[in-house]
Amino acid sequence: MPVTEQKNRLDPSELDTPEIDRLLFVLSRKRNAMLIDPEGNEKTEIPPALYRHLVQVVRMMKERRAVLMIPEDEAFTTQAAANFLGMSRQTFVNLIESGKIPYFTVGAHRRVLYKDLVEFQKRRDAERRKGLNSLAKRVTEAGLYFPAKEK
Repeated sequence: MPVTEQKNRLDPSELDTPEIDRLLFVLSRKRNAMLIDPEGNEKTEIPPALYRHLVQVVRMMKERRAVLMIPEDEAFTTQAAANFLGMSRQTFVNLIESGKIPYFTVGAHRRVLYKDLVEFQKRRDAERRKGLNSLAKRVTEAGLYFPAKEK
């Protein structure tokens, strides 16, 4: 198995398809898996919450998707945070300076926690959904919505 340079990234190329298929088969049995020491003497059940995550990771690997594990308290630079949210660095800086996203400084540099980025992303998505639903309602009420005719 190749050694990854990034310790928190699991690339699908690190596992062979037969290995992933076998893991999915074992994990799909609707019961928790056990860890067994090399001698087979000690068995430890994987807790349900961890088991659910393990199943999700293996499914993503089956789909040939890389998995990245980020601690909630991981600090991002303003550029990395802007990239994560899909915006320019200046737009991101404006958001943190307006107080919409908390930040802290390390020397002269601003940093933002991953969990705060995710929270902002959820709020932003909810506001967008609310706005789109409102717009759709107004268009429908105004009689301007004409559904496509089925063929």
